[in-house]
Amino acid sequence: MELKDLLEMKALEGSGMSPYEQFKTQHIQAKSHTSGIAVTGLVTGIVGTVAGITAWIFNPLYSNAKAGQAREAALAAKELANAQIAASQRQLDQLTALFAAERQERINGDITLNATINDTVSGQQASTLTATQQAELAASQTVMTGLMTGKYSENPQRVTIWRDAQACNCPGCGCNG
Repeated sequence: MELKDLLEMKALEGSGMSPYEQFKTQHIQAKSHTSGIAVTGLVTGIVGTVAGITAWIFNPLYSNAKAGQAREAALAAKELANAQIAASQRQLDQLTALFAAERQERINGDITLNATINDTVSGQQASTLTATQQAELAASQTVMTGLMTGKYSENPQRVTIWRDAQACNCPGCGCNG
């Protein structure tokens, strides 16, 4: 036997397969090995599936939480809008009251002006005194009357208003009587 034959026999002893069988087995094993792209695709698919299942399970919880936050924000916005509307309404009421008061003042002024013009033209001006002016007038009239009659005089003897001269009725007093 030659060396070549000996090597073939040596090769057959360890595996018990012919060179063809060894080649075919290696070829089949090479085909069955997955490549890096296939492994990446498999991992990506598994991760995507897990993410989808997680989203399917936890999405209602997250959605409810976000809906609650949106509801709270909407209520806060509604309360703010109501407060602004109330403030605007108060300002509008104040302006309306001011305009009504101004209108009434103009009407009263027009009536007074017309009455004054009519009185001036007809010569019948009527004056009215305030309560303070009436009190002052009454006090001054009382003082004037008191001064004229001697009631408020510094003289201790009361003065009476003089009447026409009359004859004295006392006997022997020496007063032309």
